Amino acid sequence: MDDNKQAAAVAYTDTVVRQFSLMAVVWGVVGMAVGVFIAAQLAWPELNFGIPWLSYGRLRPLHTNAVIFAFGGCALFASSYWCVQRTSHVPLFLPKLASFTFWAWQVVIVAAAISLPLGYTQGKEYAELEWPIDIVIAAVWISYAIVFFGTIGKRKVRHIYVANWFYGSFIIAIAVLHLVNSAAIPAGWMKSYSAYAGVQDAMVQWWYGHNAVGFYLTAAFLGMMYYFIPKQAERPVYSYRLSIVHFWALIFTYMWAGPHHLHFTALPDWTQSVGMLFSLILLAPSWGGMINGMMTLSGAWHKLRDDPVLRFMIVALSFYGMATFEGPLMSIKTVNALSHYTDWTVGHVHAGALGWVGLITMGTLYYLIPRLFGQKKMYSVPAIELHFWISTVGIVLYIAAMWIAGVMQGLMWRAVNTDGTLTYTFVESVKATYPFYVIRVTGGLLYLAGMLVMAWNTWMTVAGGRAVRVPVPMPQAA
Repeated sequence: MDDNKQAAAVAYTDTVVRQFSLMAVVWGVVGMAVGVFIAAQLAWPELNFGIPWLSYGRLRPLHTNAVIFAFGGCALFASSYWCVQRTSHVPLFLPKLASFTFWAWQVVIVAAAISLPLGYTQGKEYAELEWPIDIVIAAVWISYAIVFFGTIGKRKVRHIYVANWFYGSFIIAIAVLHLVNSAAIPAGWMKSYSAYAGVQDAMVQWWYGHNAVGFYLTAAFLGMMYYFIPKQAERPVYSYRLSIVHFWALIFTYMWAGPHHLHFTALPDWTQSVGMLFSLILLAPSWGGMINGMMTLSGAWHKLRDDPVLRFMIVALSFYGMATFEGPLMSIKTVNALSHYTDWTVGHVHAGALGWVGLITMGTLYYLIPRLFGQKKMYSVPAIELHFWISTVGIVLYIAAMWIAGVMQGLMWRAVNTDGTLTYTFVESVKATYPFYVIRVTGGLLYLAGMLVMAWNTWMTVAGGRAVRVPVPMPQAA
């Protein structure tokens, strides 16, 4: 039986894919709205209204957790469950356990939304949630691994498609990172102390923090790229061999890059240099993957004129290439001396987050949602077009404002008079940054507006559709 006939004969487990896809849109709106609100607070601090729960320090981790783990996480669950079934030609392993991953993940998200504004935090970047929630996260992740690898284990085809390699590495790496970095000594129901101290705690945290970027926000979304770009473009992956080289080079190199977050700190200098070296090496596999994704459109570039969903995906790859060039550049110690602690870092993070992760996720959801609800396409293609353009303009405004502000801050902080005194006070640098913070809010509002357009389009698509199973064969290698 050929792939098409075999895939058509399989009744896939898509209820959980539908649930995660819809909640990705919901949490995207929530997480981005919080982001716009705290960006506005940086321009107009009185917007916290003197309420502790609305203070920047409490809402900022809520924003990062919501966009990374709620919006991005739900999209990764949905896309990986869709992909692994169709590339293995079998339904999900233990569908009830897959359903548990959905409901328990929503519990984690709601718990974060309640606990973080109340001030319960471990104070670790991207790992702020306290120990009871961490235990639930571990349970969800173990269940996720069982479902995903169990599905691969019972596959009806010999080959494991490369997208599943990326998804699988992300699942394994995040499990290890979470368990090690979140090791803590409970000191009450919602209070704990890290198992590490001092510079060791910082090293473990940024081994976790940068690899959350490396495996959660990069490897996992590359799995998304390797499946959904070929499907949307109706073209085979440009070079399947390059995709395998890309995989092994990326996952080996990424693990060592974390120390570049700790330049000019108490971390031993040789460790900082190792982080810088591996960050520079990372440029090669990162751009190899970007080029492979871009070249998948060979002979089909004309589709970008009429297909806004494909445009989301390809522009996402452009931002991926930009962010993965900028990251190694900023890891160089002489460059980092200028960029460290400035808004240039914020611009870099959001070039990757809004441009790469956000756009590839939106493109993937636009691919999935109509198929999950028995529609040939989204309710409004012009609305997708509108979403694409206002989001892209929003990203450019946001990151350009932060790049300019960051370089300006770095130059002002290091400027000295002939007698060795500082030319500018810190307050002067804050005042000079104000116009760029206003521009950032504008960019963020545009990006949020695009997400609201998507939410409306999703609502109309779902309202006019019905839940169906639509088997789709795996994309073939060139």
